[in-house]
Amino acid sequence: MFFQEDYNAPPEEESPPAGGARLFFWLLGGEAAGLLKLNLLFLLACLPVVTIPPAYHALHRLARRLVQGRGVRCWPQFWEIVRREWKTAWAAFLLTALPLAGAGYGMQFYLQFAGRNPVFYLPFTLCATIFLTALLASSYLWGLLADGRRLDRETVLLAVKLGLGKPLRAALAAAGWYLSLTAAALWFPLSGIYLLLMGFSVPCLLWQFLIRTVLERFGSAENIDQ
Repeated sequence: MFFQEDYNAPPEEESPPAGGARLFFWLLGGEAAGLLKLNLLFLLACLPVVTIPPAYHALHRLARRLVQGRGVRCWPQFWEIVRREWKTAWAAFLLTALPLAGAGYGMQFYLQFAGRNPVFYLPFTLCATIFLTALLASSYLWGLLADGRRLDRETVLLAVKLGLGKPLRAALAAAGWYLSLTAAALWFPLSGIYLLLMGFSVPCLLWQFLIRTVLERFGSAENIDQ
């Protein structure tokens, strides 16, 4: 009949929301099983301690693939990244962790003397600038590496330019990661189930989701200069 439905037609696939929070929660619901596996793999890979940076890099790479809508096979791809890119992961970890730790210690050190002598506000301000720059740049550096870029001078400079030029999304990405882990640490052991099931994979997914449009728009250093 004219109005009869075609029951043999394949069901239409649900299209993702255009963007924003609805897209993130749509992605979160659709990839819940993969995120659970990814979180467990990350925790397992961190047990030897020395493998934390490679596991962290692999977590970002697979979270980036999920955000891009690409297929992810958690077990083989995760361990392949850990095995083949551990040098890159360790180099990126030291490149971001050392400035953050050094500048953070300097801020604390000079601040305790600044009340008695305002001159100490000068080195405090310098340390704070280094800390914020490293924090914002690291948000994009891990995203660029997750896209498969090599860790070289061009990639590092691009991350710094993006961090200074597009600081809001970098700050939100860093806040989503560090604040969630801080809250989980303060509420431990009550937060144990959260950390076991999604405490690392979901904040990492949010991180990559927040910076995705910036990375898509500014894929090269030439675009930053325009």
